[in-house]
Amino acid sequence: MAATGPAPLRVGFVGAGRMAEAIAQGLIRAGKVEAQHVLASAPTDRGLCHFQALGCQTTHSNREVLQSCSVIIFATKPHVLPAVLAEVAPVVTAKHILVSVAAGVSLSVLEEEGAIVMARGRHAGSNETKLLQNLLDACGQCEEVPEAYIDIHTGLSSSGVAFVCTFSEALAEGAIKMGMPSGLAHRIAAQTLLGTGKMLLQEGKHPAQLRTDVCTPGGTTIYGLHALEQGGLRAATMSAVEAATCRAKELCRK
Repeated sequence: MAATGPAPLRVGFVGAGRMAEAIAQGLIRAGKVEAQHVLASAPTDRGLCHFQALGCQTTHSNREVLQSCSVIIFATKPHVLPAVLAEVAPVVTAKHILVSVAAGVSLSVLEEEGAIVMARGRHAGSNETKLLQNLLDACGQCEEVPEAYIDIHTGLSSSGVAFVCTFSEALAEGAIKMGMPSGLAHRIAAQTLLGTGKMLLQEGKHPAQLRTDVCTPGGTTIYGLHALEQGGLRAATMSAVEAATCRAKELCRK
């Protein structure tokens, strides 16, 4: 009689929007979980088609996701999550690791349903946290932080995607203004952001140091930086993160 190995990890998504799709894609591409062992739910087929294209299973039943998977990622709109948690509460068991990527939902709300999130709550053990961190590392840097940092993370990273895209667009439009074709300008701008991000992470330098390293006295870069300072880029960016963080805190209180 052939020996059987451990049951494969099954990951469920309640909510099938872009955030859920991005996480699922990262997990699958990194080999953390097989596509056939991913189950996503949504009230309509609109978002589920993207999961189906990845080879994942789909359903319209949130409870089915809980009944089929051990790691559950809630990726609904923040105002919808409390009702969804109440709906699935009867089928939550001790085996479940429940994760929320919804902005503005506190640990206390999740803990009423036995939730375990990366900002560790009362019910989170070290083994569950390590498992979750190992999974989410496939989607980028994943760190355990105090809950107080979650809203700041929303303003910095989640909302920051839009801020960076706006800057990338502006970079490209500057090149377009000077005569470069649009498609080429946008590709080079995106590659510039990608390369800069890699250097900051791999070399571990403070951004100011890297900026100084590429800034020749009397050269093109310092002239461009002067123009950015005149335009208030630094203050505007800080204000954007502050505004997004404050909005996340407001959502949490509702």
